[in-house]
Amino acid sequence: MRQKKSCKRKRVMIIAGILIILILVLYFILVNFLVSAALVPSFMEKLQAFERITDESYAAQVQTSDIKVNRQIMLNEMNLWLETVKSQLIFVTSTDGYNLVANEFLTDVDSHRWVLILHGYTGWKEEMYPFAYWYHKEGYHVIVPDLRCQGESDGDFIGMGWTDHYDCMLWLDYILSQDKEAQIVIHGQSMGAVTALMMTGEESLPEHVVAVVSDCAYTDAYAMFGDKIKEWFSLPAFPLVDSACVVLKLRGGYDLKEASAINAVARSNVPILFIHGEDDAMIDVQMSRDLYETAGCRKELLIVEGAGHAQAQDKEPETYYGLIGEFLEECLR
Repeated sequence: MRQKKSCKRKRVMIIAGILIILILVLYFILVNFLVSAALVPSFMEKLQAFERITDESYAAQVQTSDIKVNRQIMLNEMNLWLETVKSQLIFVTSTDGYNLVANEFLTDVDSHRWVLILHGYTGWKEEMYPFAYWYHKEGYHVIVPDLRCQGESDGDFIGMGWTDHYDCMLWLDYILSQDKEAQIVIHGQSMGAVTALMMTGEESLPEHVVAVVSDCAYTDAYAMFGDKIKEWFSLPAFPLVDSACVVLKLRGGYDLKEASAINAVARSNVPILFIHGEDDAMIDVQMSRDLYETAGCRKELLIVEGAGHAQAQDKEPETYYGLIGEFLEECLR
């Protein structure tokens, strides 16, 4: 009898062990799926995630007539500019071997003013050409890259600002190879803004970077990933985000917890202009307020009422570009 009970107990333990292993394997598959669905463009395309994200992003935007009219005016002016402006594709290779691409808009103006303009999550350089147009009019040499794994740039994982902020140091190296007296502004939007902010926290940042314009940034990638898991997949952030950090570290070489703009700005000595739309449904406006409060550098904050995500320039273009112009004039030597 005892032997039968012992054998039965062993079978139960074996079955329980197998079930636990199966659950862990399925959980690992789920976490891998989530990481790929959020950060691997080729996988996202298979899931048609790009289309879904684009549709959801548009639906979450503020759809008022003034925003649409101002947007169209800027696009019309930009398109006329693109017909005549001289530009060239330029290339750098990341430290881990990826080919990165940017468009450089050339100017005949004798100026040491340069701007590096950075797009957001699942974006591409062409989205940022309206900003390139404005800076070019102001006499800046303009560099607009595709961040890794997006547009024409190679890569396996979207960097959420972390790998990107290292990559973008290479564009600064390029600028300085062209102009040793360069005065550089970094203007980023959404994930591009986070990239710019993370750069300001690096000791190796060249002193030639005189200012950053941060438009609708998030505080850290860990928080954003958790929000999007809940929003896109209706799954709990805990423990999935922490598990995703482990998987991403193994597969992508970085940890979401490292990708923190708010930690970077606490160390920053570079002047930062923070901008955010009050009605941003994608990245809470409070995140820019938190970044502004934490920043240890010279700083300003503009909150645009009635603007959604990345819409501040279309809601109040005169205020938006006017403040940027004033801020940068005070920063440029």
